Amino acid sequence: MAKCSICGKKIEEIFLGKILGTYIRNEKGKQYAVCFECQKKFSTKDELLRNIK
Repeated sequence: MAKCSICGKKIEEIFLGKILGTYIRNEKGKQYAVCFECQKKFSTKDELLRNIK
């Protein structure tokens, strides 16, 4: 199970291990998992990257 990089909640997985959320990458190529609720709160990619712990 993946954890959200912003709020720390566990992200549910669906068929074939896909998550209910998204993955975003920073400028260096590092990948972060983000849950659906945080995705709604922070609408742009820049806002999401700024709020990653």
